[in-house]
Amino acid sequence: MPTGTDLPVAQRAVFEGFQHSWLVPLFYVLATVALIIFFYGVYRRVGRYRAGKRATLVRGWPRRIARSLMEVLTSRRIGRRDRYTGVAHAFIFWAFGFLFLGTTTIFLDHDVLGLVAPSLEFWKGAFFLGFSVVMDVSAALFIIGLVMMAVRRAFFSTFRLSYRRVDGKQQDRSAYEREDWWFLGQLLLIGVTGLLLEAFRLIHDHPWFQGYSPVGLAVAKGFEALGMTAPSAGEAHFVTWWVHAFLALTFIAYIPYAKSVHMLASWANAAARDEKAAVVLPTQETGAQTIPLTPIAANLTWKQLLAVDACTKCGRCHEVCPARTSGAPLSPRDLVLDLREFLGGRRGTAAAAQGTLSAAATALRDDGSPLISADVLWSCTTCRACIEVCPVGIEHVPLIVGMRQTLVEEGEMDQNLAQALMNLGRKGNSFGQSERARAKWAEQAGVPIKDARTEHCEYLWFVGDFASYDPRAQRVSQSVARVLHHLGVDFGILFESERNAGNDARRIGEEGLFESLAEKNMKALSQASFDRIFTTDPHSYNTLKNEYPAYGLECEVLHYTQLLQRLAAEGKMQIVAPQDITVTYHDPCYLGRYNRVFDAPRELIRLTGATLLEMPRNREESFCCGAGGGRIFTGDSLYGEKPAESRIREAAGLHGIESFVVACPKDMAMYTDAAKTAGYEQQIAVEDVIFLIERALGIGAKTPEEVNA
Repeated sequence: MPTGTDLPVAQRAVFEGFQHSWLVPLFYVLATVALIIFFYGVYRRVGRYRAGKRATLVRGWPRRIARSLMEVLTSRRIGRRDRYTGVAHAFIFWAFGFLFLGTTTIFLDHDVLGLVAPSLEFWKGAFFLGFSVVMDVSAALFIIGLVMMAVRRAFFSTFRLSYRRVDGKQQDRSAYEREDWWFLGQLLLIGVTGLLLEAFRLIHDHPWFQGYSPVGLAVAKGFEALGMTAPSAGEAHFVTWWVHAFLALTFIAYIPYAKSVHMLASWANAAARDEKAAVVLPTQETGAQTIPLTPIAANLTWKQLLAVDACTKCGRCHEVCPARTSGAPLSPRDLVLDLREFLGGRRGTAAAAQGTLSAAATALRDDGSPLISADVLWSCTTCRACIEVCPVGIEHVPLIVGMRQTLVEEGEMDQNLAQALMNLGRKGNSFGQSERARAKWAEQAGVPIKDARTEHCEYLWFVGDFASYDPRAQRVSQSVARVLHHLGVDFGILFESERNAGNDARRIGEEGLFESLAEKNMKALSQASFDRIFTTDPHSYNTLKNEYPAYGLECEVLHYTQLLQRLAAEGKMQIVAPQDITVTYHDPCYLGRYNRVFDAPRELIRLTGATLLEMPRNREESFCCGAGGGRIFTGDSLYGEKPAESRIREAAGLHGIESFVVACPKDMAMYTDAAKTAGYEQQIAVEDVIFLIERALGIGAKTPEEVNA
């Protein structure tokens, strides 16, 4: 072997071992065919997206593309809540990227520069040595990541990887499992044959730079120990080269036609993802859809069609959905897969053959059953957990709301829900009570409350329905009024001029009613005199803060815990009776996941002197009470166990908890009932944050035991 300065330049032939001149053109023909099939598949996919409805994208494309790029490069969303999968995916993603880049580098050097500017060829020398190390290590990490995924799928018994339906419909989904294994197996074979190629090459050539392929060299040593000779390694290299090439080209051609399409669609979907999906629902003018009987592509926006392809079937949305957890027939994953199957013609053959898709509630499967039943759509609490956890940015809730609009138009809904909508339309509140009774609670608050319609106030309190009419929530409103008065806050309310903010109406699918409520509220707000708005209701908070600006609202909107946190930071909240109790806190979906208000309630709880123990599911991972999306108005026939009962049991599992603290009037109602029905009424008191504060300030006499009396 040459040594020192006598060492030849490190490089190798691209088509090493090809003994017939026609083999090289054959490879290029096969590669061209594979690329034609690939681009044709991409063309068909893009054509379907282009045929979809228009979707208005939020501004900030450069920032959103950069954000999605970082999420993909770091596997951050995939690794969140599942580090094992995140590490495995990072190995696969980065290794695949480097291997693809390596192949592209060889193409550029050999097929481009080699033809037009041979003097510029660079795949040799020091660059080649570094290239060899990177490619060798990448191949090893690629195989390790794929093996980790295969082990997880085969032995971990991960619930979310099961394709079993939750709606009771019988469906053979073994094709999904076969597709998953084929995807993993094909990639694994590509990785293994690539590593074997390097090992056989090293045995055959014994180049002086073989140490720059450490993994390949280790494999080569193993084969040599088994008796492989240089001639036999040359033959094995030739066969393996063609097997590897065939697998790689087949995979490229296959990408746009099966699960692997997510490699393209998920990146695009993540870039197009709206960070405020479901927080702000699109209006009819900007892309909200009912889904009547129309051509398939016209049922969904191009973004929704893209999202259907982006789904990786990971099951994370399926796992966290409170409806699914509680025994309801909704699984966000199943909904997306049903749409994918129907759009692909696998289900509902008759309709698919005609190129049409009716409203989700009426599109039929082959057996005559609905594609997506009304019960599935009405099961959704719009909690946004599915959107929060989806690693590829699928926006399930707006899709469900769009389908609900059709059900509302057709009158296919629970009678209690229909009555609530009627009450909202006639009386401006879901209880159907007189508008004049909206501020009755204020008479028993014991403190003066301004009428913002006739005198100026710094803070306008948008009270909301439940905080105004529900007896349990009225006590919260009265405590808030007393605390604010004690702290010297200048506040007022709209009295009977206030209407429901419309959050539930809009998420039920009654867009026209939402617009009517918003317009009436905006008229009342325009006639009032105030500087800022606050509310005790997270549902109203979300709509006022995020959706009313489109109707002309231009002022700061706060949740009452944010207001109190601000006052505490200014030194205006003097604690005179520290609360020596242990509590846990429930993050309301519309305050936490929707608006990222996590710290204010917790800081207030700690300020009172109480000890806060977190439930396993908290902050972004908080579990829904089951009230959102109009569910609070319906019966419980779709649920085996109420989500609120499941949450109370979770809290009861913490040691020494005395109070279950909430910051939402609907939570107060839901969890008070759940504590009774689950048998924890005597063990855990359900109380609002304001009760702790009132006692800590020395102006409230009620103990936790008296709260639910």
